[in-house]
Amino acid sequence: MENGRRLMWACMLMWAMGAGTSRAQDAGPDLIAVPVKDIFDVIRQLRHKPPPSEPAGPEDYKKLMITAAPVIGYNPASGFGIGLAGNIAFFRGDPATTQISSVVTSLKVTTKDQLSFNAKINGFTAGNRWNIASDNRAYWTNQDTYGLGTSTTPDQAANVKYDYLRFYQAAYRKLHPNLYAGAGFLYSGYRKIEPNPENEPGTPEPAHIAHSEENGFALDKETSAGTSVNFLVDSRDSSINPSRGFYADLKYQMFFHGFLDGTSTWQLTHADLRTYLRLTKDARHRLAFWAFGNLVTGGVAPYFDLPSTGDDTYGRAGRGYTQGRFRGERMLYGEVEYRWTMTKNGLLGMVAFLNTETLSNKQADEKLFDSFATGAGVGLRVMLSKRSKTNLCVDFGWGKKGSHGVYFSVQEAF
Repeated sequence: MENGRRLMWACMLMWAMGAGTSRAQDAGPDLIAVPVKDIFDVIRQLRHKPPPSEPAGPEDYKKLMITAAPVIGYNPASGFGIGLAGNIAFFRGDPATTQISSVVTSLKVTTKDQLSFNAKINGFTAGNRWNIASDNRAYWTNQDTYGLGTSTTPDQAANVKYDYLRFYQAAYRKLHPNLYAGAGFLYSGYRKIEPNPENEPGTPEPAHIAHSEENGFALDKETSAGTSVNFLVDSRDSSINPSRGFYADLKYQMFFHGFLDGTSTWQLTHADLRTYLRLTKDARHRLAFWAFGNLVTGGVAPYFDLPSTGDDTYGRAGRGYTQGRFRGERMLYGEVEYRWTMTKNGLLGMVAFLNTETLSNKQADEKLFDSFATGAGVGLRVMLSKRSKTNLCVDFGWGKKGSHGVYFSVQEAF
């Protein structure tokens, strides 16, 4: 794992080279030189059905691209889960001047009494004049909690039940090609927080209790509500399945005590960087790089709103660990993923990924880089929609101290 961490951070040094190379290769073919097939083409072939007639009108780009797939997953914290995930992709303007928009939704239930609903929107108006980003979640769930920092161990786990509602909205205005500025409204509310009655005797006290008592917060609810100032650079060829371009999202988030029952006043600085490197001209072999930081830079955040594993918009960071496995006042994360389109028609692909994260714990004097949580894994890709390049993603991830999981989605991790 130590060598994996060193490799991970070394890969992050390739950011500038990756961004420059992807721009240099923009003139190359977009994917593959043979007709692309998705799973529905295969089903039609097996049923000896003719392919659908190709629409030829100039307004064809306005047609919705809808995909859906069952999701089945497992990890020790949530047990087996089953549900449905869907992706609606569309263009609000000419694809030559407008990025693709997407709505990603999922509904999932697990064998450990967890029910979750997600709706994420990344939309662009005609000519990319506006970008609308939305992260909405409604959970009736439970989660294992741990102390802060990256050095916590599995025997510190204490399961906590709660209801959760998130409503994060942001609007960006284009200032220059690929450059945007905007503002956001943020609401995150936890209710009915309590230790799970099914916890075994001798289970440690849930970590949120000590954090809440130390800072004078209520034990049964937490709320963070406020606004944000946002800047965005996005030159990717697609937000659903990018193969080139650069992405940088910078946010300064401000939460206020008493605003919509806010628990405390605190601030968070967020930076998210991504770039993509084509290893072959046909883009069948690619590298993708992702790095982000979530830093509480003022005040004291409620326990469940502290930066944590898998709390990014699409919940894809930290594959190999469960959501919330590591938590701290400050968090840095890095990942590199190799992507290979195995079949020339684009139907099947695979990925291999390596990630690492480090979090701080001020109370224990644990700083960033004192310890790391590294994960790795492999995944399979099946093309669900050739028009939107949406893949069904199945990933198998492993982390330290026996952590592991299976992850399903209908959009690339980043």
